[in-house]
Amino acid sequence: MILFPAIDLKDGQCVRLKHGEMSSATVFNDDPGAQAQTFEQQGFKYLHIVDLDGAFAGKPANANAVESILRSISIPAQLGGGIRDLATIEAWLGKGIARVILGTVAVRNPALVREACKKHPGRVAVGIDAKGGKVAVEGWAETSELTAIELAKRFEDAGVAAIIYTDIERDGALKGLNLPGTVALARETSIPVIASGGLASMADIDALLAPECAILAGAISGRALYDGRIDPAEALKRLAGNPLSPGAGRGPG
Repeated sequence: MILFPAIDLKDGQCVRLKHGEMSSATVFNDDPGAQAQTFEQQGFKYLHIVDLDGAFAGKPANANAVESILRSISIPAQLGGGIRDLATIEAWLGKGIARVILGTVAVRNPALVREACKKHPGRVAVGIDAKGGKVAVEGWAETSELTAIELAKRFEDAGVAAIIYTDIERDGALKGLNLPGTVALARETSIPVIASGGLASMADIDALLAPECAILAGAISGRALYDGRIDPAEALKRLAGNPLSPGAGRGPG
């Protein structure tokens, strides 16, 4: 199972939001490249980046920060936020992003997801952000009537590399991952599912080692890494030593 450290970008800085509210941003580092380098030095193998301003604006808004991250690391990075058309997808892949994450556009324009997957196999993931089980869009500012499982099923045969499932009500709140909801989603799709939102402590890392979580491909942690609630070396060691995880030895695409 892969543990992804998260870098959320707002105004060029690394921040964490609480419940997806831009007004609740806490700045953790004003040098995203240095933060990314720290994560690589700590032993992480894959970075998760979100352009928060881009998610709300509908177009990339932290390009300089993302590019500084890419210059600073040798590990792969996935990026979401404000990626709404093929030109933007291809621009980011061309700049060195290993995998783009499509969120709002997956609800609004599923044909684009299919086209992107066809053109760039293994390099397109779908971000499903849910509030009360319903999919949220436009930087979490709106909730649709779709359920997370319904959205995942739409892309079953599209060639999506992974689904990043975020429980908004837990994101940045250090309440623990919504593992029952995430595992339920993973059981309904053949697409690898990555858990996100609320990973708060080493107890949550241990919860990921439970047999029912072996179906998950990975998990994302943000705030708990920044404020020291999770020991990176110990967390990586525990997850690497889990013989049940299907993610062991398998890249996320």
